[in-house]
Amino acid sequence: MEPHLQTFRRTLDAYPVGTCPLAMELTMLHNAKTQSCGKCVPCRDGLPQLEGMLQSLLDGDGEPADRERRLQEMRALAELVRDTSDCAIGYQPATVLLGAMTTFEREFDSHVHDTRCLTDRRPVVPCVSLCPAHTDVPGYIALIEKGDHAAAINLIRENNPLPSACALVCEHPCEMHCRRRLIDEPINIRGLKEYAVDHAPGDEVPVPTRGPATGRRIAVVGSGPSGLTAAWFLALMGHEVVIFEANEKPGGMLRYGIPGYRFPKHRLDSDIAGILALGTIEIRCGVRIGRGTSLQDLREEYDSVYVAIGAQAGLTLDIEGGDAEGVMSAVDVLHGLAEDDRPDFRGKRVVVIGGGNVAMDATRTAIRCGAEHVHVVYRRRREDMTALPHEIVGAVREGARLSALFAPTHIEKDDRGAVAALWVQPQMPGPHDHAGRPTPVPADKPAVRLPADVVLIAVGQGIESTHFAESALPLDRTRLVADDTGRVLPHVYSGGDCVSGPSTVIEAIAAGKVAAYAIDEELGYHHTIDFGIEVPHPGPNNRVPTGRVEAPLREPDLRRTDFDYVGERMTAQEAGQEVSRCLRCDHYGSGALVGGRS
Repeated sequence: MEPHLQTFRRTLDAYPVGTCPLAMELTMLHNAKTQSCGKCVPCRDGLPQLEGMLQSLLDGDGEPADRERRLQEMRALAELVRDTSDCAIGYQPATVLLGAMTTFEREFDSHVHDTRCLTDRRPVVPCVSLCPAHTDVPGYIALIEKGDHAAAINLIRENNPLPSACALVCEHPCEMHCRRRLIDEPINIRGLKEYAVDHAPGDEVPVPTRGPATGRRIAVVGSGPSGLTAAWFLALMGHEVVIFEANEKPGGMLRYGIPGYRFPKHRLDSDIAGILALGTIEIRCGVRIGRGTSLQDLREEYDSVYVAIGAQAGLTLDIEGGDAEGVMSAVDVLHGLAEDDRPDFRGKRVVVIGGGNVAMDATRTAIRCGAEHVHVVYRRRREDMTALPHEIVGAVREGARLSALFAPTHIEKDDRGAVAALWVQPQMPGPHDHAGRPTPVPADKPAVRLPADVVLIAVGQGIESTHFAESALPLDRTRLVADDTGRVLPHVYSGGDCVSGPSTVIEAIAAGKVAAYAIDEELGYHHTIDFGIEVPHPGPNNRVPTGRVEAPLREPDLRRTDFDYVGERMTAQEAGQEVSRCLRCDHYGSGALVGGRS
């Protein structure tokens, strides 16, 4: 039976993006009904009745008043099944249905009043839909298969001007519901993008011709992924762009927050050179808005302003001993590393507090800086860590010790006021929070002393918003408040981490793209961008179950000694097998419908 269950799990993993939530709930109810043992009435009889009510609602049976009444009856029955079933087979699906009726209230209302799904519920190509920038993934995979790597890069740049960055550090949400999961495993989309960039670096691929000059000038504050992306699209539309960067080099957290072993800086420079090749983008480094040049100055001099300052300030922990010598911000350490200020941790015991990518970067950096022992502590479970799984595995394989469910309580100082140890209180997982993660609660265990010479704090990032608050931009605590298009005030836009809080590179890129088009519209234009790239027509699907290709990594005992890139290149043979696994959902199935490529 287990092989059949594995197939069923793959089906769930590849559940179509854009599916009507009511149809999804119907599938879940049907599955729950088949598991019922029949012992208790609420589960045995209630689940089939709920399934029938939901099916009737999907079918649009009766008049609106009838469907409204049926919806209320369904809610009451679900509450009854939840509260009176003997076991989880009964009460859990009822609980999930009730949650869906709240979460997807608009969808339920649409079926009640209009007998149809919402207009934004339609079959989509999973990888394209789940990429925040909506990059044409099947298209550039097809071009890689053809061997036209330059065209693949330019097809990526239709939506994302930083192909190298996303090839190396993107969290690849595009793979989440890859339809290839129905057969075996998702395609290694990020690995194929890296293969294309290896053969066609951004600064070697000719850029498209920009639109006719509009005479409009746009100021962009910040040269991170969001600012660079906005500048790219605005320049393609024919506008002139000036980017103001506080640091001495452009790139934002791509340069100052990600170590070279993950993202070599020459790869970033290649992407930036490709962007600047458009010819109408100027970057002025070493200019911090609020010191000499104000936001008001920019508003008066330029037709529009895009604020993309990121979240580059490391947050601290308000615990006893936090002022001890040897307590450092992980963000500051990574920033210094990018400026060739490498910390000397030789022979030292380093404890890192946190569970995100910054914590893992700080951990692996400390190892490369000679630390004798590196210990990561996180107050939740390991599976709740927000760092990429392969980054966690990489840190452990390189020699770090990881302790989950340890909450810091205070830092012990020695006679000189330096760090002597970090004290932690063991935790246990408690009830789930709003995000579905168990909330850590103190365990009935004694506190643990972790000897340390250095404590690196990696518990989050904030933005330096003082000047923007003084400039009357709306803020929610320290984040700038913008609408869905990035608009903050007339002709002032913002996006990326300074609006969303610390997020991913591809989310910042998507925000920059959205804001660029919104700025263009507000200026009175309606530019469209088409690089004119023809995507090859697909052949028959390769439906033979085949293992996913992963490019190898350098051995841990070698890579932990330097800051060279940890990965090795995918070979032509490996890339050839991987591209052959793409099912070309843009042409086959729902991709050929409205919204897909016909």
